[in-house]
Amino acid sequence: MLPKKRGAGAEVQEEVDAGEELLKKAKASVSSAAEEEEEEASEGEDMASEKNGMECDGANGNSPPEIDEDLHSRQLAVYGRETMRRLFASNVLVSGLQGLGAEIAKNLVLAGVKSVTLHDEGNVELWDLSSNFFFSEDDVGKNRALACVQKLQELNNAVLISTLTGPLSKEQLSSFQAVVFTDIALEKAIEYDDYCHNHQPPIAFIKTEIRGLFGSIFCDFGSEFTVVDVDGEEPHTGIIASINNDNPALVSCVDDERLEFQDGDLVVFSEVQGMTELNDGKPRKIKNARPYSFMLEEDTTKFGAYERGGIVTQVKPPKILHFKPLKDAIRDPGEFLLSDFSKFDRTPLLHLAFQALDKFRNDLGRFPTAGSEDDAQKLIDLVASINETMGEGKLEEIDKKLLHHFASGSKAVLNPMAAMFGGIVGQEVVKACSGKFHPLFQFFYFDSIESLPTEPLEPSDVKLLNSRYDAQISVFGSKLQKKLEEAKIFMVGSGALGCEFLKNLALMGVCCSQKGKLTITDDDVIEKSNLSRQFLFRDWNIGQAKSTVAAAAALSINPNLHIEALQNRASPETENIFDDAFWESLDAVINALDNVTARMYIDSRCLYFQKPLLESGTLGAKCNTQMVIPHLTENYGASRDPPEKQAPMCTVHSFPHNIDHCLTWARSEFEGLLEKTPTEVNTFLSNPSAYAAAMRNAGDAQARDQLERVLECLDKDRCETFQDCITWARLKFEDYFSNRVKQLTFTFPEDSITSSGAPFWSAPKRFPRPLQFASSDPSHLNFILAGSILRADVFGIPIPDWAKNPKKFAAAVDKVLVPEFQPKQGVKIVTDEKATSLSTASIDDTAMIENLIARLEDCAKKLPPGFRMKPIQFEKDDDTNYHMDFIAGLANMRARNYSIPEVDKLKAKFIAGRIIPAIATSTAMATGLVCLELYKILAGGHKLEDYRNTFANLALPLFSMAEPVPPKTIKHRDMSWTVWDRWTIHGNITLRELLEWLKQKGLHAYSISCGTSLLYNSMFPRHKDRLDKKVVDVAKEVAKVDVPSYRRHLDVVVACEDDEDNDIDIPLVSIYFR
Repeated sequence: MLPKKRGAGAEVQEEVDAGEELLKKAKASVSSAAEEEEEEASEGEDMASEKNGMECDGANGNSPPEIDEDLHSRQLAVYGRETMRRLFASNVLVSGLQGLGAEIAKNLVLAGVKSVTLHDEGNVELWDLSSNFFFSEDDVGKNRALACVQKLQELNNAVLISTLTGPLSKEQLSSFQAVVFTDIALEKAIEYDDYCHNHQPPIAFIKTEIRGLFGSIFCDFGSEFTVVDVDGEEPHTGIIASINNDNPALVSCVDDERLEFQDGDLVVFSEVQGMTELNDGKPRKIKNARPYSFMLEEDTTKFGAYERGGIVTQVKPPKILHFKPLKDAIRDPGEFLLSDFSKFDRTPLLHLAFQALDKFRNDLGRFPTAGSEDDAQKLIDLVASINETMGEGKLEEIDKKLLHHFASGSKAVLNPMAAMFGGIVGQEVVKACSGKFHPLFQFFYFDSIESLPTEPLEPSDVKLLNSRYDAQISVFGSKLQKKLEEAKIFMVGSGALGCEFLKNLALMGVCCSQKGKLTITDDDVIEKSNLSRQFLFRDWNIGQAKSTVAAAAALSINPNLHIEALQNRASPETENIFDDAFWESLDAVINALDNVTARMYIDSRCLYFQKPLLESGTLGAKCNTQMVIPHLTENYGASRDPPEKQAPMCTVHSFPHNIDHCLTWARSEFEGLLEKTPTEVNTFLSNPSAYAAAMRNAGDAQARDQLERVLECLDKDRCETFQDCITWARLKFEDYFSNRVKQLTFTFPEDSITSSGAPFWSAPKRFPRPLQFASSDPSHLNFILAGSILRADVFGIPIPDWAKNPKKFAAAVDKVLVPEFQPKQGVKIVTDEKATSLSTASIDDTAMIENLIARLEDCAKKLPPGFRMKPIQFEKDDDTNYHMDFIAGLANMRARNYSIPEVDKLKAKFIAGRIIPAIATSTAMATGLVCLELYKILAGGHKLEDYRNTFANLALPLFSMAEPVPPKTIKHRDMSWTVWDRWTIHGNITLRELLEWLKQKGLHAYSISCGTSLLYNSMFPRHKDRLDKKVVDVAKEVAKVDVPSYRRHLDVVVACEDDEDNDIDIPLVSIYFR
């Protein structure tokens, strides 16, 4: 999950046929109405797929493999079913199995393509162990492709993995939808690309390489490639408030949410009353887009007059891209994709540098030697020679220092670079195979030379040591390698980000000596849905602690890793475990978290102990990284996102106008019926007298409502047989989807007007219609079945076998007697959008509470001895437990009431389960970027301008890197400080002495607090009696602070003014009294 601000959290995977033929095109049959709608919407995508040479269904005309939604739910939330089906039909070649090839293959296998063929003619060297996590020292001397197969296959048994270990011919490429080359001569690349470009259908060709801290990508997806969905975002919508009869027409929308339309967007209209001509489904162009209105490029003067209603929805047309083949693009590259605008002039030089390196290798049969001035000069001369042939594109200046760095480290494949580029290229392959998201067009160059140590490296520093870290040493030198190995790192979380980080750290050699130590902690256990991106886990690890399994897997990558795995949540409650000594010993902290609360806590500890924090997060194809460096940057909590907008309670309860409202209500009803009320029942039964006393003490409408629910559950709604459970579920259907709607429309008829004379049922309100139950309707029956089974679970009632027989179950449902409903006069329905509770207070609450308690106590006497209910906690990731069936049923029946489009169970799971969309590619990229920053932190001596925060969106693709924001500086007299500073006083001082110490700095303290307690305030006369007491004694007495034995100081917050009575924010004051 995204940390908040600045960008983006992510995960995924699936089952596939291992047939050798390419999958042929054929429509998949879908059962639910929502899926049928999805199929219709994707017909344009299918046509685009055929143009792009994508395949969609099973070999020999068979239907495609079923998507394991438990496993792939997070990835499905990003891609959708159609993209996943195309992936399952795609065959991919990855050539070159050093670190970059391994990362790309890993991401593709996790994504669930049909097959991955690994090609490499070379053998594993010790050098390779710093970037390919599949290799161990035992693999040295084996063919690289063969050495990867077994461990790669463990990631996903549904993907067919094969190898090619000899020379590759052009004709062999015809078996693939996409081919990726990570280490190929330019001449050969042009030959292969030419074949792929002219093949029918075209084969997507990607050439990518990593040379030290430099990387490049080239994509060619053919002369006419169709992008089905350029950004993966849901189409924007608006609820119409008015449309005038004009040319062009002005369309105004309700102001509950800002419109996200842009000039030139195409939109379609639906549900418009009056001006029905707009409901023809024809896309129309808009202009002058504003937050709540836009102009429609349409003459509506002869249309009917607008009355009310209407939804406007953005149309996302496919986009055609015309790729140039490599032989043309290398001479005329067009615009380069930039990642860092401070380096905008560097990309053309890197375009030449990679060509020069190819010629160097071709001429000399080797890479430039690390630290060699002669080899660097040869490469510079080659760059100058190529530059002379560039015509109008000739560079006026050549940065020789940059080319020195490029040449010196060119043989090295660094793990962080491999992780970053493996994420980007893996996503490009997904785009090539599916048409989902906009491809990289066509060249991308990147460097991170600011990761190098600030002191120049001597040739002796980069001398190879015949170790697994030699590639890294050839770039950074042996001194930094030693610092990496001796680092003390705390990593919080070992899920998707955590697995990637552990792999990276193990390969880099971080904490890989006895002087170093990596402490990881995570209180979570492994679930099936984790396996699609948390690649250190296997299916036999389900149910085990994440941190211990991840640590063991990281040790298998590098046995020298000095790691301790804990299962403690890092929080105020565990500060006895993660104590002062622990924090003070650290060199850096890496967050691998999925929630803002935990991030804020870790940020506060890093701020307090002045430790660097490396922060990152993902959300689908988006990722972001933030570096928090003591005294150089602002801290993570320095800026906040605005809170997410919550729908008003009355909207959710009575006036929903989208499926999110229906699902929010459904989730709330599920928890109330099946968890909260049964829990309340058990609380009452455990101690009836104490429960009654608590209700009397509360004495409010909420206590009354609670008692009513408990009494209803144990009396009128108590179930003893499965037929009772069916009756309960059937009557719930009638109550929710018929009676309540009849009452609402009785209280507010369709022609109601407000006190101001406006129609009550105007946008965004939708007028509802009651449902007529029919056991012949599968959606009605499925709702009753799910409700009956869950109700039986709560009461501990066995579920008979006949319940799963639709005919027998329908017969049982039809036996239920449903009382006729008559709407009541004077029923209060909340319409105030600012109301926070639907309970209405009553002057008779106390009397009613007494009556309810008496009835409840009588009811309890009739219960069997030891009777208890079994509350159900919502679990979204188990498709056999009926939780999502019930919630999706509740939401869709309610949507049907209000004529809101329904959703299938999977979409319902995403929304009601608050699933964070996640994929392996963006996760890998984020961790690679963070580890490039880790080099800087552990090397030390870097300035603010050397660090980079990043926001990236692989869907677009967009890479935005910038130096972090410095902390806010506060000045007073000749002093200045930031949030990173802490003032310390040594000695067991009194409050008076503290005030005097501050006075000497020109600061007049008027308030001193510790935790949430006020120790001193100048406005309270009685506080003057505390002035001569020790600060720590006042804290113990007033704030009940018990300073643990391992802590030598007490922290206080002081509010001060200067001599002109201006408030001055001063740092935290730490009094070292021991």
